[in-house]
Amino acid sequence: MLFRSDKLLIAERLDQFGVDYIEGGFPGSNPRDITFFQEAKKLRLKHARLAAFGSTRRAGVKASEDPQLRTLLDSGMPVMTIVGKTWNLHVTEILRTTLEENLAMIEDSVRYLVSQGREVIYDAEHFFDGYLADPDYALRTLEAAARGGASNLTLCETNGGKLVPEVARITAAAVARFGGDKVGVHCHNDSGLGVAVSLAGLDAGACLVQGTMNGYGERVGNANLTTILPNVLLKMGRTAHCAAQLGQLRELSLFFDELANLRPDPKAPFVGQSAFAHKGGLHANAAQKVARSYEHIDPALVGNRTRVLVSDMAGRSSLALKARELGIELDEKRPEMKALIEELKEREFRGYEYEAADASFRLLVARHVGQRKSFFEVEGYRVIIERHGGELWAEATVKRSEEHTSELQSHHDLVCRLLLEK
Repeated sequence: MLFRSDKLLIAERLDQFGVDYIEGGFPGSNPRDITFFQEAKKLRLKHARLAAFGSTRRAGVKASEDPQLRTLLDSGMPVMTIVGKTWNLHVTEILRTTLEENLAMIEDSVRYLVSQGREVIYDAEHFFDGYLADPDYALRTLEAAARGGASNLTLCETNGGKLVPEVARITAAAVARFGGDKVGVHCHNDSGLGVAVSLAGLDAGACLVQGTMNGYGERVGNANLTTILPNVLLKMGRTAHCAAQLGQLRELSLFFDELANLRPDPKAPFVGQSAFAHKGGLHANAAQKVARSYEHIDPALVGNRTRVLVSDMAGRSSLALKARELGIELDEKRPEMKALIEELKEREFRGYEYEAADASFRLLVARHVGQRKSFFEVEGYRVIIERHGGELWAEATVKRSEEHTSELQSHHDLVCRLLLEK
């Protein structure tokens, strides 16, 4: 759960990264968002424009008299993102109004907000489903928003179920009608294709892409910007204001994980800890000689780095590379290498894992090459568990002898007391 101050931090951090638009939510939906928009007016953003999110006016109500549109304006944000119905099923069965009234609701709402000096991004909800059901009507809803003065017509793949060819074909139809500089895409990840269909929309000519950092969102998530951005900027030949900050992408991803109190996904493309990790000896050796032979981009471009993993699959090259990464020069041809590999494989067989235990691996290598220092020896220990009222206490006493101190300090008792349970 994010707190009010977290949302303000997010807005400032996204602005520093170079994001163009930051949507802050419904300004009247809950106390947290109400307070956010009040405080957001005080932010001094250098590039990003803050947007408040809402929907078109209600059926049969003038836009100027609609309380929800008034709340959007009262937020003080320079951009309004409003969502409207484009699927005839939703118009007749959900809104329970006529197709013509829905078109009027879209145009009136956009026109009114624009007349109040706001930029309006129109989110065409369920556009792809609507287009498949009735392509003429779906495009007419976009025309209504365009007549009202919307700066962008964002095609929303709301259900998250469309495949790449469908999104590409339908986006291309919208681009052909309105021009690529007017069309955007907003996709969900329900079929595991949120990134793929977003890229397909951009490839079909769209100029704006909506998404979330790390793909956070309802159900299984939104299109993941930490994956979309490197693909767009490094592989599709497109550019954006945030391109200059792409080297901060991994740091930005970790920032969001920390605020959300979630463990970073080590397998995340581009920004994950394992995105450029090499495990097998052949892979590690080849990556050392020609990085692009096993890495599709330079990890530094997104703020990441090459990592060599150590396991029972490791060979001499892998171990030497990993040791060098940890500050120990280890010649592949050293006689100690054979013993090191044998012990590593034997320990992995017994259940030890070194892939995420760099310090343990460094100690293992240091011992084999004669660089390990012995700071103390454990002579014995004692553990006592006691219950005090409703609390369970554990006391451990460890006796050690130090090898690098004076004789007067050669023996110490270390006492550790832990509160185990209340």
